[in-house]
Amino acid sequence: MKDPRSYIERFCARHPNFGIPRLMMYIAIGNAAFWLLGVVNSRVWPYLVFDPYLVLHGQVWRLISFALIPPSTGMLALIAIYFYYWIGSTLEQYWGTPQFTIYFFTGLILTVLYGFLIYFITGIRIQLTAEYVYLSMFFSFAALFPDMQVLLFFIIPVKMKWLAILDAAFFVYGVLTMPFPVNLLPVVAVLNFFIFCGGDLLRMLPRRPSAKAVNFRRESERIRREQRDQLYRHKCAVCGRTDVSNPELEFRYCSRCAGYHCFCEEHINNHIHFTE
Repeated sequence: MKDPRSYIERFCARHPNFGIPRLMMYIAIGNAAFWLLGVVNSRVWPYLVFDPYLVLHGQVWRLISFALIPPSTGMLALIAIYFYYWIGSTLEQYWGTPQFTIYFFTGLILTVLYGFLIYFITGIRIQLTAEYVYLSMFFSFAALFPDMQVLLFFIIPVKMKWLAILDAAFFVYGVLTMPFPVNLLPVVAVLNFFIFCGGDLLRMLPRRPSAKAVNFRRESERIRREQRDQLYRHKCAVCGRTDVSNPELEFRYCSRCAGYHCFCEEHINNHIHFTE
């Protein structure tokens, strides 16, 4: 089965101008503006989150505003905004603008669709932010750059893969403890991570060799052992070919070499003479 990302990469190659350049810069500016708005008047937050019922009753701005709510609260929000801006900008440089734009908006669209689905099926009104979309972006960064170090609290150097494992543990805990079907929302929101990085993760997993797999080291040792055990009369001191492995070759002995050294027809006149 073909990697789903290959179709996205093909689309991006055909449409290099697709997407929003420096998308995370605009997202970070929106995050900062909404954070400042919340500091001035905290009662504004309920008017920004995604609510399927209210969207269907005319408050369509929630389809956009929920994506600009900061990924944290208080002063930590400023650190989180910068952190995700750095991650998103790095991913855009690595993937390219078209692919990163598709990645980010895929997470938002999946979140919105699942929110509507739960509302239509169960009547539950879920108020959502883009928290899990940012988390999926972090997972992708950690999968691509697992050994990159960041300073936790600007002091402790930690590799991205360890932070990702810790976040993944809290992620799984949330999925197991939240009531159904709300608990599936985080999984749906990070599906874009599996679409874009799932193939890389599978290739990183250790695989048990199949019966048809060839152990090249073992085979090369076997061939050398068989060649060594073969009976031959002449063996080239340069390339190691013998009159058994290459019966079409002619072998000669060099009179200018010290000792008794044999060479094939290709190296009889093209070798460094033995002095001892």
